[in-house]
Formats: sequence, structure tokens, C-alpha cells
Amino acid sequence: MISISNIPDEFNMGAYLLDRHLDEGRGEKVAIFYKDKKITYREIAEAANRVGNALLELGVEQENRVMICLPDCPEFIFSYFGAMRIGAVPVPVSTMALAQDLRYYLNDSRSKVLITNSELAPKFNDVQQELKYLRHFIVLGPAEDGQISFEALMEKASTSLKIASTSKDDVAFWLYSSGTTGTPKGVVHLHHDLLYLVPPYKEALSLTEEDIIYSLSKMYFSYGNNNSLVVPFFCGAAVVLEPEMPTPEKLFEIITKNKPSVFYGVPTSYGGMLKHLEKTDTEYDLSSLRICMSSGEALPKATFDRWKEIFGIEIQNQLGSTDVGSAYISTTPARMKPGSIGILLSGFEGRLLDDHGSEVDQGETGTLWIKNDGITPYYWNKHEKSKESIHGEWFDTSDKFYEDEEGFYWFKGRKDDLIKAGGIWLSPLEVEAVLLEHPAVLECAVVGAPDKDNLEKPVAYAVLREEYNPSPQLERDLQEFVRSRLAHYKYPRQVHFVKELPRTSTGKIQRFKLRNI
Repeated sequence: MISISNIPDEFNMGAYLLDRHLDEGRGEKVAIFYKDKKITYREIAEAANRVGNALLELGVEQENRVMICLPDCPEFIFSYFGAMRIGAVPVPVSTMALAQDLRYYLNDSRSKVLITNSELAPKFNDVQQELKYLRHFIVLGPAEDGQISFEALMEKASTSLKIASTSKDDVAFWLYSSGTTGTPKGVVHLHHDLLYLVPPYKEALSLTEEDIIYSLSKMYFSYGNNNSLVVPFFCGAAVVLEPEMPTPEKLFEIITKNKPSVFYGVPTSYGGMLKHLEKTDTEYDLSSLRICMSSGEALPKATFDRWKEIFGIEIQNQLGSTDVGSAYISTTPARMKPGSIGILLSGFEGRLLDDHGSEVDQGETGTLWIKNDGITPYYWNKHEKSKESIHGEWFDTSDKFYEDEEGFYWFKGRKDDLIKAGGIWLSPLEVEAVLLEHPAVLECAVVGAPDKDNLEKPVAYAVLREEYNPSPQLERDLQEFVRSRLAHYKYPRQVHFVKELPRTSTGKIQRFKLRNI
């Protein structure tokens, strides 16, 4: 068994995540549940080899980028592993991206090959004349002139493949950041990274090959990539793949039908599922679940309490990032504290620093720096940004926390999200948590905005529940509701009622857009 103490110099993560299971007798074990299909580890390895051989036939070489723009489906996994096994670099991107975003991804990454489907191909057609490096346009489904049929490539390719001789320090894959603060960054990860990142997480959640995993977040995002691809194939477990972004009702149906033991959601999905239950008499079976995980942003305590009341399951919190490549803070079945993000996982070192680079005292808020050899070594073509975030072995997360006496971390927001009101720093998350306790508020976000004297003050944006309507009186009620529960300077000086909050495709609130409204 390979561990961080004995990683060979020649190492290929695409081989490790597949061939090990064949060698250890899991070849006929189901690895993917997709619609009415069940696909085994052996079938995945053979399909990945076909993709690898097809790419080699097209002239793809080691280190060449292969862009994958697909919904969650078996072909995504075949393509991802197939590229990695020949030493090429899979680069998944969002199917929800606009044509101009896809142009940016392809030109920035210099991908020579694109793998997509016939439904998404028109987006690329719109910008094809502006693509500088693309040579091969591979399409699942009907292929048009100038495109290559994925199915035809697979049909004639061999199931036997010679694994590329890659170094443990070669580039294995990229993921683009979700862009909460501007232009997405190409985040580079190496073949050895997952050996440092996954075992602490696997141990903390007691994940085994018996688990069946289902993730709301898709594989083209870091959260979904870990949930549906990295973690199950690292553990020898199985994954449920759903191509569409499901409604709350559909989420319940998927869990009831496929009986996963682990469900990965986000705060808005849990909130939406609870809201759906208020409108239906349908009974759903969630008894298979032993873990419900939330990530992306802070989980409201009200959501935690209601979910536990109905289903008897405590929703766990975790925090990770595309840059780190995995979760690095998480609550665990043995260590839970509602409202906390969790504890620092083993294998990670952490420091909370003030604005001058000095460590803060316990209980004081600081910016978290972490250390683990699986963290990205750099951002592609973003030298200045790399220098801002990566300091030798340490990575500046730009996330603000305080650590309590039991080692639990409490998220206070992004470094650039904190508000200085009346000369005192406050976390928007604290104000948002109180607003969410009001029966009128479905969702909310708090940002800093200048008042008439050009001094920064907290301002709230609220999405109301259906039975409530915006009014000056409701604005005053919400302001007084916060004032009665928090220090005076923390109450929102204005409350704007909106139909929805701007979010990334991963569900994170884009506060910088609210500041520009």
C-alpha cells in the first residue's frame, strides 16, 4: 500500500485510483450507479484505457491539456482517468459556463483536445473561430462536420494501455476556481497530491469500500470532484451519478431509490429540501444515510436543528477549496459542534495570523494559513496571485476563523468580506445567522457599504419567504430583530429585498456583486 512515506518517484494517480482495485479483487464490484446502469471497476478501467488509446491516436502527448465539459456521467470518469493514465492533464470545466467563459478556459489552458456532448457543443461552436489551441473537438452523441464522435473513437480503441511513465511531481489535473472574486484561476495539482489530502479525510469520516456516495455538486467543481470521483475511487466505494442539477424533490427521490450512505450537499440544498417537505405529504426514505455533509458556506443552525429533528441525522460541516484540493477542516461523527466548521484534519498544520503575520491568541479571529504537501504548487499563468497565496510550505486561505478551547474552528468570513463598522470589525456571517432566524427570511447576505458620511456600515440583502411581502415596516422589523440580539453597531443600516442572491455555480454567494448593486 502506497503512503506518503513510500511514494515511488514514478507514480501515476490515474493508475493508482483504478488498477489497485483490480489487483485487490474489486474488479467486479459496482463503482458507478448511473440511471439504470451499474458499471464495475473493471469496466471503468477498460473504458479509461480506450479513451487513453484514442487520445494517443490523435497525437496527444504527456502534459497536453484535455478539457472535459460534461455533466456527471460515466464518460466523464472514463475521460478523466484516460487522459491521466497517458500523462495528459484532464481539465474539467462547468457545463453551466457561458460561451465566452469556455473560450477563456480553452485559451487560458491551451487545451488541444475538448471532450463534450452534442447538447453543449453549440456553446463551443459560437466561439470556435477564437480558439487558439484547440485541435480536436470530441462529442458524445451526434457529431457534426469538424467534430469527432466519442463513440466511434471508443469502439475502435484497445482496452489494453501502457501507463505513462509519470513522476510523482508531474502535473496530474487542473481545476478552475469558481471565481467568487473575479476571473477564475487554473489551479494545478500533482500526481502525489491526493496521497496527502485524502487519507486524513477518509479516516475522519470512516469511509470504506462499502459506502455508496451521492453528491449534489458536480464533478467539474472541486467539491463534487472529490465527492464523486476522488474519494470513492480512493476508497474502493461506489458513486451515484446524476447528470442534471436536481430539484429538492428529485434529491429526495435519488436518495430514496439509490440508498447512498453518504450525501454531500450545500446549505441551500438542505434548506430547499426542508422547504419542500413543508409543501408535500410524500414520505421519503433516508434511512440509508449515515453521513450528511455540507460545504461551500456556513450552515445555518436552524437548518441543522430542523434536519436533525426530522431525520435524526446531524449535518456535518466541512471546509475545503480548489486550491487545497480537499477538505482540511471538518466535523466528524465523533466530534460535532453545531455552527462550527469543525476541527483541522490530521495531516494539516494550521496557523491563525493577524494582519501583521503574528499568531493570534486562542479565541481571537485571524486568517488561516495551512500546510500540507497536497496543496497546489501554483496557479497557471497567475504569478502574482501565486505569490500572494503561497508562502513556501504555507498557503494563505484568506478565510477568517477563531479557534475555541476544544480545537473547533468558527468561520468568520473571507478576509475581504469583513466589515469595519464604527471602527470595529464584524463578520457578516454573524448578522446573517440572526436574520435567518426571522420567519420572513429565506436567504440573506450582508456586505459593507458606505453611508452618507462615507463610513462603512453593514447592509443586508434578503430573499423573503413566499408568504411575506417587502415593506418599510418589515425592513424596520428586521433591523430591530438584529439589534435585539447583537451589539448595536452590527445591525444592518439598510435591508434590500431581492428575488435571489448572486451565486457561483457551486452555490457560494458572490458578495462582491452585491457591493456593486
